[in-house]
Amino acid sequence: MKSVILSLGVLLTAAVSAKDLPVAKAELITELKQYCTEMASEYGTENKPLKKYLLDCVNEELASEGFKALTKLD
Repeated sequence: MKSVILSLGVLLTAAVSAKDLPVAKAELITELKQYCTEMASEYGTENKPLKKYLLDCVNEELASEGFKALTKLD
């Protein structure tokens, strides 16, 4: 029961703090887009369209570094 309460607390905290995440600078987004493009060419796109794969990949990297996710990638 303790783990269920702890898990709910973590989820609620993550949902609330997601609004407060900083926006990444354009330079970082460009670097991540390049990295993800290289990953796609080397390992494939997991059967996703390239644009969708790149957006997902960049957002995963942004999340790991504590930045707000993008809704689109130019």
